[in-house]
Amino acid sequence: MSDEFTVSAHFEAKDPTVTAIYKRIITETRKFGPMVEDPKKTSIHLNHKSAFAGIRVQKKALLLNIKSAAPIQDARVSKSEKLSASRYHQEIKLTSPEEVDAQLISWLKDAYLISG
Repeated sequence: MSDEFTVSAHFEAKDPTVTAIYKRIITETRKFGPMVEDPKKTSIHLNHKSAFAGIRVQKKALLLNIKSAAPIQDARVSKSEKLSASRYHQEIKLTSPEEVDAQLISWLKDAYLISG
């Protein structure tokens, strides 16, 4: 991890709801096993053995990028990008902690498992 960037700096001057969404994601992903929050200049990576999710903080929302083995067919996925033969990034915009529901958590768990 770089000393230059911090998780807390990403949330300065942002809506408290955004922090609540992030905390819920962290609480749920820690249940899967070892996980590291890796703050970068423009995002926060969630790493197991490799990054399984990336988070970009906006003023009133979080953009969550989840790694997957296949495209996720769901209305909440605003962008699906094929990275390689068996890896995709799925982008989901979150505006409330309630959106971190069982389905989203299962996608995160799948991402966690393929990053190990």
